[in-house]
Amino acid sequence: MFTSRPDSSQPIPKNAKRVFKGVLFDTYQWEQKMYDGSSKIFEKVKRADTVNIIPITYDGKILLAKQEQPGTIPFISGLGGIVDKDESPLACAKRELLEEAGMKADTFVLWYAKQILDKIDWAIYTFIAKGIRTVGKQKLDTGEKIELFTVTFDEYLSIVKQDNFRDSEIALKLLRIQTNAKEIERVRKLFFSL
Repeated sequence: MFTSRPDSSQPIPKNAKRVFKGVLFDTYQWEQKMYDGSSKIFEKVKRADTVNIIPITYDGKILLAKQEQPGTIPFISGLGGIVDKDESPLACAKRELLEEAGMKADTFVLWYAKQILDKIDWAIYTFIAKGIRTVGKQKLDTGEKIELFTVTFDEYLSIVKQDNFRDSEIALKLLRIQTNAKEIERVRKLFFSL
């Protein structure tokens, strides 16, 4: 499965200069012409792309994670992580499902890929992993505590509204369609059809 990287609504121009290199974020600046002919310094940060995984069990449940990471309050999310250099988003999704849940899936479907913020060059790929099965133990990073649990689709639609649900791009996508019964049914079928 190949997908091109989604474009940003405000790309970093070729004349931008990296003014800071961090562990997670690099900062770029450039001179931008204004409508009145003046110029201002614009700025944007860049980080590695990430994947989200919505794992689906054989019996039609969605697997979620209660997570803790150093320096954050506990949260609920799907699984996922950072795409390594020279790794495809799909390979990352498979790796993260195996590491965070000890599972593999029969099928991965790319639900969508998007850059959600103008000021951060960061693509997020959201996969649905269908037919998950346990093949080993979790191999968590030293900064992860993950407890897995399953929910129905309707429970999932309620959970994404909670303040402690971390995958805000998924929540926003689902909230935008929540009053559209046909669209909700289309997403339900996408999640659960084989």
